[in-house]
This record gives sequence, structure tokens and C-alpha cells, in this order.
Amino acid sequence: MKPKIDVGIIGGSGLYQIEGVNILDEEKIKTPWGMPSDVITIAEVGGVRAGFLPRHGRGHFILPHEINYRANIASLKMLGANQIVAFSAVGSLKERIKPLDFVIPNQIIDRTKSRISTFFGDGIAAHIAFADPFCSRLHELILIAAQKLNIPMHTNETLICMEGPAFSTRAESHLYRSWQAGVINMSTLPEAKLAREAEMCYAVICMSTDYDCWKEDEEHVTVDMVVNNLNKNASNAKALIKELIPLLSKERDCGCKEAIKYAVITDPKKQSSKQKKKLKAILPNYFS
Repeated sequence: MKPKIDVGIIGGSGLYQIEGVNILDEEKIKTPWGMPSDVITIAEVGGVRAGFLPRHGRGHFILPHEINYRANIASLKMLGANQIVAFSAVGSLKERIKPLDFVIPNQIIDRTKSRISTFFGDGIAAHIAFADPFCSRLHELILIAAQKLNIPMHTNETLICMEGPAFSTRAESHLYRSWQAGVINMSTLPEAKLAREAEMCYAVICMSTDYDCWKEDEEHVTVDMVVNNLNKNASNAKALIKELIPLLSKERDCGCKEAIKYAVITDPKKQSSKQKKKLKAILPNYFS
């Protein structure tokens, strides 16, 4: 069956409302892991079809720890996407990363607590390599698009993914700064891990909205502050999407496309038939 989309875009519900983007359809898809956060809007940009999925649902009614991350990733893969570009609001942990700046992290530290972070288990064990959690190929393409638009990008930063939904204490914020982390959010994990398990390229474009709470001469982070700065960043984010999506038509030459090749360690004779059926939806080359 011909794929309906080539790339998945995860972020705010208004990211696909871009001048010149051709909206083709809306797809409501059920996965073996349940329903994704919302319907997926399919749009064509420069001949490339993208599926736009609002991570927190339209109207932002799903907390970070309540998101069905497995269904979100699976739905995009089942529609044909083999790569994901995610957008996320982040707090800055460094003076030089100012509110409204864009950041592409290359590392992540997991501070989540209660989230299911794998498609495996229930009779099939697998261990993916996650030393480099984001796709370097996607990073290069994002930088090309950003340079064309003269959008500065901070690179080589570490992202802290915390549980939430409350923001950090001041002690936590100072701890993360001592680790030399650059930005903090609540949503990139387990998103990135699941994308790797599904053999999808994944990168997150972070939009700084505040200085978290470590900078005592600045106003502490509030929801109003985050939303206002996200709205200010929206035009740059949309322009970046429009420039980037056509670049994603190039053939993948990264290791993401074979992430599961040596990851499954369960003897085929011992593998759960029920779990194999579920995994076939996203990894048909390995489970039949």
C-alpha cells in the first residue's frame, strides 16, 4: 500500500496552518496501542506529504505524562512516515540561550518517572542503541533550512526531559545547570526512544520560552509566559517547516533505518504471538 505520508510533524495544533500548504485530508487512526492524541492532518509541502499531529491534542488538554506516546509514534509510522520532526517549548538553562531562541539538542537526560518507554516487553525483549538519541541527518537538514531563513540555531546542547506537570524547583534548576544542560522540557521522552524503536529518524526543534527559575533577576516561568513566547515564535516555526519538509524527500542514509536489526534478543520460538501481531504494525520486516 502506498504511504499516505512521508514525514511526521509533532507539535502544536496550529503548525500546519501555513500559507501555501495544501491540506489534503484528516486521518483518524487506531493503533495496537490505542488512539493518538488527535486526528492527523495530512498536508503537502513542496511535493512531500507530511502528517501533523498535535502532541497534547487540539486545545492542549493532555498533560505530558498522560500522552499516549506509543500510539502517537505508531500512528505516524502506520501512515508511512519514516522520519519525525518534533517541536517543543523549552526552558533555558544557560544565559546565552535567550527566550525566543531556537535550539537543536544532540543529547538528552531522562528525568521522567511514570511513562511507558518501549513498544517491546510482554514476551519479546529488545534493547536499542540510544547513545546518540537524535538523528544527525535530520539535524543537518534542519540547519540548512534555518540558514536559508537566517534563523539562528543553538546546537550541541543537552536537553533535560522532566516529568512535570509542575515546573522545576529552583534547586532542581541549579542541579541541571551544574550538569551543563542547555534546555528543559516535559515531552521529548519517551517520544525519541519510541521513534528509534520504530526505526524512524527523529529530531526535536526546541523553542526557548523562559529562563526556567534559576535566573533570579528574571520573572519565574509561568504558563502565560510560555504561551506568549510560543505565539511569538510561531511565524519562524512555520517558515522553518515550509523550508524543511521538501528537504526530507532525500533517501535516508543513517543508522535509524536499521535500529532494530540486532536489538531483539528473544528466541523466535519463545516470542509471544500476540505481541508479534502488534509489532508487525510498525515493524513488518521483523515480525510476520
